[in-house]
Amino acid sequence: MSDILLTGGAGFIGSHVCEALLARGDRVTVLDNFNDFYDPAIKRGNAERLVERGARLIEGDIRDEAQLDRLLVEDAPDAVIHLAAMAGVRPSLLDPLHYEDVNVRATLLMLERLKQRPTTRFVFASSSSVYGANEKAPFSETDDIHQPISPYAATKRAGELHCFTYHHLYAIPTSCLRFFTVYGPRQRPEMAIHKFVAATLERRPITMFGDGSTRRDYTYVADIVDGVVKALDHCAGYEIYNLGESQTVSLAEMIEEVGRACGVEPIVERRSMQPGDVLITYADVSKAKERLGYAPSTDIRTGLARFVDWYRTEGPGASLPKHGH
Repeated sequence: MSDILLTGGAGFIGSHVCEALLARGDRVTVLDNFNDFYDPAIKRGNAERLVERGARLIEGDIRDEAQLDRLLVEDAPDAVIHLAAMAGVRPSLLDPLHYEDVNVRATLLMLERLKQRPTTRFVFASSSSVYGANEKAPFSETDDIHQPISPYAATKRAGELHCFTYHHLYAIPTSCLRFFTVYGPRQRPEMAIHKFVAATLERRPITMFGDGSTRRDYTYVADIVDGVVKALDHCAGYEIYNLGESQTVSLAEMIEEVGRACGVEPIVERRSMQPGDVLITYADVSKAKERLGYAPSTDIRTGLARFVDWYRTEGPGASLPKHGH
């Protein structure tokens, strides 16, 4: 049993990670500021369920230094899983300074406190977006990446670099996890799969940017959680791990699979590619498999069926008339 501080624990991935930790007997403190990047009521609903299961909830900001002193120095947790961040490539183009403040400066504030207690394991949520305009696929942790093409991607790479610096100077055991397009129950409403399912079930058009040939390594949330927990348990030294499904699906194929899962033919509106978007994300997960025993197993069809089932029964679509299967 470990005492774990989980930042962003009321969010999509965080709430699933928290459930997994509680289920195995860890004591978890969730820190979340319930910001309005998307409807805070969704995160409050997640948090309520976590508290019922035994989590301790602190409402606060990762930039609040007095609070970080209490949670990281006085409480002295065994580990920190740092998921809290401003998310999203496209929104980061509109407010890069805010992304820098939350994603980089706040991470530094945490590392400054962890150097006083360098036995605390630190798991940092990074992103496949750090690979930027990388033309080699699949993406490997050893790739030379120096071309981030969005402020969000730059902040996540900066976070990894700061983590390395503090590991080098103070021996903080650190794992940086590059998540590849995570989806599943409770997915954020602005993300593509959630938006596409909602639009399809409500008979609204889906906006498809580009010709549908861009490819993503869509990763089901249960597989990501498995990787996060294993990275926590194997956290030693400084390591970067890709966590993806290690299979790519084109945008056009994904829309087709959404239609299949919904039992409804999607209506598609085509638009031009957006700035900051990459042509492909594709994870080489051999390092995570070898070092962590990571074993992603959910193909896109299975994962979408589970998401649509959640959407219709517990999610926003629970009040929709039932169509299809």
